[in-house]
Amino acid sequence: MSERNEKAAGPFPGRVDRVRKSLPGWSAAGALFFGRPSIRYLTGFTGSEGTLFVGADGAALLVDGRYTTQAAEETTGIDVITCRDRQEGLVGFIGDRDLADLVFESAALTCDAYFGLRDALGGRVRLNPLGKELGGLRKIKEAQEIESIRRAAEIASGALMAVLETLGPGEREIDVARRLEREMESRGSEGPSFETIVVSGPKTALPHGRPGPVPMAAGGFVVIDFGAVVKGYASDETCTVALGTPSPEQATVYAVVKEAHDRAIERVREGTPCRAVDEEAREWIDRAGFGAFFTHGTGHGVGLEVHEPPRISTRDDGVLEEGMVVTVEPGVYIPGKFGVRIEDLVLVKKEGCEILSSVPKGLKILP
Repeated sequence: MSERNEKAAGPFPGRVDRVRKSLPGWSAAGALFFGRPSIRYLTGFTGSEGTLFVGADGAALLVDGRYTTQAAEETTGIDVITCRDRQEGLVGFIGDRDLADLVFESAALTCDAYFGLRDALGGRVRLNPLGKELGGLRKIKEAQEIESIRRAAEIASGALMAVLETLGPGEREIDVARRLEREMESRGSEGPSFETIVVSGPKTALPHGRPGPVPMAAGGFVVIDFGAVVKGYASDETCTVALGTPSPEQATVYAVVKEAHDRAIERVREGTPCRAVDEEAREWIDRAGFGAFFTHGTGHGVGLEVHEPPRISTRDDGVLEEGMVVTVEPGVYIPGKFGVRIEDLVLVKKEGCEILSSVPKGLKILP
């Protein structure tokens, strides 16, 4: 069954066309996309399963019967093809066309699925992986994407500020995390953009610690890493707050991380190498004597996924461009004692940046 939907264009045909124009450079007759974020970005389809083919003369979205109507309603200028089994449908679709070389979204396909498809095609088609070549596809955000991310950041920041009004010693980490998620949902979030992190005391030294049934104790830090989702687009923000007066060591580390955060944000603008933003934060933390405890990159891109290119890292050779949305999140984690991470979500502009997250990042001491 095949159905073609023609309605108001929106941004999606232009995005598909960018892929189509890239095919000669990839030496391919077509490209296959399997990841939900990529398919949503290129077509507008929000279902949980499908396969997108983009060729020189057209594009097709293969779905099972659960999504035929939804795909037809959500997509524009795309052939919607219903198939009972993805591999069987792909083999039939490819077999009906003269396609000798295809590229595919390798990060979104398991080894089992790849080998199954390759064997089912019987060597008639060469399948070449696309990895880094796809990295730039979603890096520059369009106006409507930025608006969704901005709204997600507003929802998340507002929700945390509401939660902080009553946060105090004795409340369990997991309860705070769930309360924050409910608050974001009540304000319009489609769900948390990732598993909400609320950790306290020595657990704050774990960059990605998980909230548990642990009562938060006075005199320690609480690290809260959280995000909302609007129209599929994520936000990401981290705040570290103190339950009661922090120790001199805690106050010192917070001040170091805050200065590193501020210095890195000052470097964010079009044309700045990604590694330069990382180096700005890392050199300050290292100069203060805590370099060994800064164990991750300074940031990453955010969009339909909470971790997207570019990376704000010494390992990234890219350059910031206007329209990118990235995090700036230096941290110091002292094992067995405590950790501090301060993260804002920022929109890259020609001259500087716009901070989208809005929780104040000065040290907040809760009674």
